[in-house]
Formats: sequence, C-alpha cells, structure tokens
Amino acid sequence: MNKRHGIWRVLAGALAGLLTAAVALGVAELAAAITGPQGAPVNAVGETAINLTPIPVKEFAITHFGSHDKEALVLGIVVLLLAFAAVIGIAAVRRMSWGMAGLVVFAALGVSAALHLPNATASDLLPTLAGVGVAAMAMAVLVRAVRVAFPPPSTEPEQPPRRPDRRRVLIAATGTAVLAAVAGGLGDKLLGRFSIAGDLAQVRLPAPAIPAPAVPAGTAFAISGLTPFFTANSGFYRVDTDLVLPQVAPETWTLRIDGMVERDVELSYDELLRMPLTETDITLVCVSNAVGGTYNGNARWLGLPLAGLLRRAGVRAGADQVLSTAVDGMTISTPIEAIMDGRDALLAVGMNGQPLPIAHGFPARMVVPGLYGYVSATKWVTRLTITTFAQQRAYWTQRGYAAQAPIKTESRIDVPKPLAQIKAGQVVVAGVAWAPAKGIAAVEVNVDNGTWHTARLAAADGIDTWRQWMWAWDASPGLHTLQVRATDSTGATQTSRSAQTFPDGASGWDSVVVTVN
Repeated sequence: MNKRHGIWRVLAGALAGLLTAAVALGVAELAAAITGPQGAPVNAVGETAINLTPIPVKEFAITHFGSHDKEALVLGIVVLLLAFAAVIGIAAVRRMSWGMAGLVVFAALGVSAALHLPNATASDLLPTLAGVGVAAMAMAVLVRAVRVAFPPPSTEPEQPPRRPDRRRVLIAATGTAVLAAVAGGLGDKLLGRFSIAGDLAQVRLPAPAIPAPAVPAGTAFAISGLTPFFTANSGFYRVDTDLVLPQVAPETWTLRIDGMVERDVELSYDELLRMPLTETDITLVCVSNAVGGTYNGNARWLGLPLAGLLRRAGVRAGADQVLSTAVDGMTISTPIEAIMDGRDALLAVGMNGQPLPIAHGFPARMVVPGLYGYVSATKWVTRLTITTFAQQRAYWTQRGYAAQAPIKTESRIDVPKPLAQIKAGQVVVAGVAWAPAKGIAAVEVNVDNGTWHTARLAAADGIDTWRQWMWAWDASPGLHTLQVRATDSTGATQTSRSAQTFPDGASGWDSVVVTVN
C-alpha cells in the first residue's frame, strides 16, 4: 500500500510540474501578445539556441530536417522543458523551495535569452516574468493539493494510511489546465495583431521600367518529376535564423546607406516603388545546399539596381564590402565588386509577379546573382554599410564561413529518383544545372563510371538562371549508378572532388542508384 501510495505521489508531483509549465507558457504567450512574439520564452530561447549552435549541428539540422528545422528545434525545447517541469514538480512535493528554485532557473533562462535578442527592450522580459509569476502561484496550489491527497508515509506505524483524496488533485489540476489553455489560446489569437499580412495584401507593385525579356521557347522540358523552370513562391526554399518571421510594415520600412560614402542615403518604401525598377530572372542557391540538394530556386525578381543606389551614395576609395543588416539583426557581407560589375544585383521588392512574401524578405531584400545567399541575399534588409572586409565581419563569416563565396558550378539528377525500379529500354534521365553569373554550357551523364554522354540542354534564359537537361539512356537490366556533371560558360567543368557545405559550398557529382528490371 505504501509503495503504491508513493508511486501516486510521484506521478501527481510530475503532473503538478507539467501543469505549472503549461501555465507559465500560456501566460507568457498572452503577455507576448502585448509586448511582441519575440519575447515569448520558447521563441527567445530558440533564437538564442540558434545563435549558439555549433556550425556542424546547424548543417546537420538543415540537411536532415530541411525547412522543418525550426519546428524540430521548438519541439526539442518543449520536450526538454516538460521533462524539467516534471522533475521540479516531483521535487516541489518534497520541498516547495526546490520547486520554486526550478522556476527561478526557468525565469533566468527566459530572461537571459530575451536580453540577447536583436534590438531587445525591457518589454521583452515581461512574458517570461509574467509566466513565472503566475506559474509560482499555480505550483503552490497544485503542490498543496498533492500533499493533502498523498501525504508522506507516516513514521508512526500504529496509524493506518489515509485514503488518498484524489478529487482535490483533480479539481486543482483541472482549474490549472483551463487557465493554461485559455491564456495560451487567447495569447495565440491576439498575436495575430502583429502580422502585417493585411498590409502586404494592399501592396500594388508598379510595372517595371526595364521588364525581363520573354522567356525563350524551349526552356522547360515536359518531363514528369523534373524541377520546373520557375519555382513557385510557396515552394521556394527558406533558410534563416528566425523562429518568428519579422513583420515589417511597409509604411515604417526605411533603407539607410552609410559608412564609407560621400553622403548618407535614406529611402522609404514608397520612394523605392516610385523609382525605375528592373525585372530579371535569377537562380538563388544556399550555401547549405548539399550535392544533389534542393536548397535552390529560380524566380523572376523585381527591384531597384543596387549599383545605382551605391553610386547615389558615392562609394569612397578603399571600400570593398557592403555590410547589409536586416531588421532581425542578421548581417551579411557582399563584395562591392559583385554589385558594381554589371550583373543584375537588386534591392528586390517583387518575386514572380507578386510582392515579396513575408518569409522571403518583405518589404525588401537583396538579390545578387552568382553568390551564395549568406553573402548576398539579405532578407528584411534595412541598412547597407559601405566598409571593408578587414574592418567588419558579418554573422556567418564570424562563424567560420568564407567571406568570398561564388556559387560553384553544379548539377542535379531529378529523374529517375534514387533507388527507383525502372523497366529496361529507353529511359529519360533529366535534371537541372546551375552556374549563376556564368551560365551553363554543357551537361554530361555517365553510367557505372563509364563513358560520359552529352545531355540535351533546354534553352537558356540568360546566364543567371539554371538550365534543364535530359539524356535518353538505353537501360539494360541490373543495378546501375548514374552520375552527372556540368560545364559552365567559362569552360570550367564541375569538380568530382567531394566537399561539405562548410565553409564555402558543397562540391562533387550528384549520383543516383537505380534498378533496371
């Protein structure tokens, strides 16, 4: 009887801890609806965790979780929090001071994380403090109910054990759960007021002063499973460090150009839209894109040429870097030469005929052909500082990534899929190849390390976009390995040397293994 009583006491204590954590998170969510979503403890801790995570772990998460890496991080934080909450609940049943000490630890983590947020203010501390304050009261009520229902074993054997009063625990637990659910649900609903989706819906982009040329006929093969020439906004890859997407209203957005310039320049969103905009097709690639990976996409961008903006500010002699800063505090370094050498580097406001989606940088972002995104594609950009690589380093270069990162010439097999079972005879092998700012000149395919065969290229839409390719294979029965390599317009052929994504992009030949029946 005493053993069973003890087990129930432990379980009730764990439940008390879990409900305490639920109240803390629910009330914190409600408070964040007043102060801003970035101050919510899970968001604040998550953002700090992202910034402190070692590069190999970041790359592992991106490779294995893809665009769901942030959901995986949040899930991990919540699981650890619940485990910690269960432990402090059990400890609190034995001694209340231990439980309160656990809440102090939770508060310290939340406050410390909030203080390390970009542009942190005192209001960002309030969600954690409010959540912990109410949680402390909830813990006191729950632990008292557990102690009454499941008192510690009596040291006087002549007294029979009391019958547990589980109703008291049930009433306290139900009330606490309702409080957590109502606070969290209301907070989640009220957080919608920070969304600028309504503002985005009202934006009407002007017609480009320099429209993109019509896409040549034959840029896309009609092959099932082949990557489309243009990537839909909804399917475009997203890699950034934000758990909560920045919400920047167009009427409050400004871009400032300063540093080694003749004159500072400041530009509002309305002023930007009134300027002569250029439209062009550009393929973007993330440095985290593994060989054969899909962290790349092709879109039609609308924006203001960055070279003209820099000329307007007047770049001083000796400057070689544009250090761009986003509203979330992210900094990215771009060689000035890559902006001024004639390529279509843009301060983009539109993507595939629509205003930029929030997830892709609305109101404005940078797009520079030929450079990996971490040195060129700043989303939610608000400042361009003209400086030198020797004087200032950006977020990713501080973490060991290369300061200069041109996109490597690469190719990918889309069809057939890895481990596919296919019939013998004529088989279509197809995919895409890219070398932005250089262009693709040729693609070759081999089977089982044999002779390289020249693939047929789709028509080119300039040098800044990827090209589809296809090759007709007379497949014989057996297990086969297909490999692909590309050659760019400079004559450089994609290297077979295998390299990881860190520090300046992956390299190697993409391959797939298939079974021919």
